Amino acid sequence: NKVEEDAEFAVEAADGSLMEVQLGTMALTKAASPEVKAFAQKIVDEHTKANDELKALAAKKNITLPTTMGDEHKRKYENLQEKSGAEFDKEYMDLMVKDHKEDIKEFEEQAEDGTDPEIKEWASNKLPALRNHLEEAERVHETVKEKDRG
Repeated sequence: NKVEEDAEFAVEAADGSLMEVQLGTMALTKAASPEVKAFAQKIVDEHTKANDELKALAAKKNITLPTTMGDEHKRKYENLQEKSGAEFDKEYMDLMVKDHKEDIKEFEEQAEDGTDPEIKEWASNKLPALRNHLEEAERVHETVKEKDRG
C-alpha cells in the first residue's frame, strides 16, 4: 500500500532525525574536537528544522510521528553515551557517516517512488542538505582519525 509506505517513510525519517538531534546535543558536551562540536551544532540546527517541517506535514496527513527514538537508535545512543574524548569523536563521526548514507538512500527512494506529492517533495528538498552533511561527516571523520594516529 503506497499511502502506508509514505507514512512509514515519515515515521522513519522522524525517528532518524530525533536520533541526529539527541546525538548532536550529546556531542556538544562530550566531543573533544572543535570540528566535531561545530558539525554537531549544524546537525542539531538543521535536523531540528527538518523535524518541525515534517511534523507540520504529518499533522496535515494524519500521520502520527514518534516523539522518542526507536530501539535501534536508542541502542546507538546508549553505546555512544559510554564513550568520551577522542574515542567518542571517532565513534560519533563514524555513526554520522553511516547514518547519513542510509538516510540519503531512503530519501532518494522516497523522492523517486513516493506517492504523496508533498512528502515526496519534502524528501527531495532535504537531499542536498543530507549530502552536504555526509560530505562534512566524512571530512571531520578523517580529521579525528588522523589526530588519533598522530
